[in-house]
Amino acid sequence: MTELDELRQRLRAFATARDWEQFHTPKNLAMALVAEAAEVVEHFQWLTAPESQSLDAGRRAEVALELADVLLYLVMLADRLDVDLGQAARRKISINEERFPPAPRP
Repeated sequence: MTELDELRQRLRAFATARDWEQFHTPKNLAMALVAEAAEVVEHFQWLTAPESQSLDAGRRAEVALELADVLLYLVMLADRLDVDLGQAARRKISINEERFPPAPRP
């Protein structure tokens, strides 16, 4: 069992215990995913590129929690749509490798 499978099962149990499955439609989960991604962006708004690469420990911890929210909603959405995220990610990387071959090195 992969870590994503473990997360999926834990999220299912969490939602079931609270009777929240009724709200976890693909539309609602996609909207929540986008909202959480926007919360990640808020931490970087108005920072310079160098500032964004050197977050202090407090800001980094806050970003980590927002990234976790994004991941959790993504796992729930994939679960609802019966998408194997690991398989889909590997396929997408393969597609990108074909579309964007490395530039020859001088």
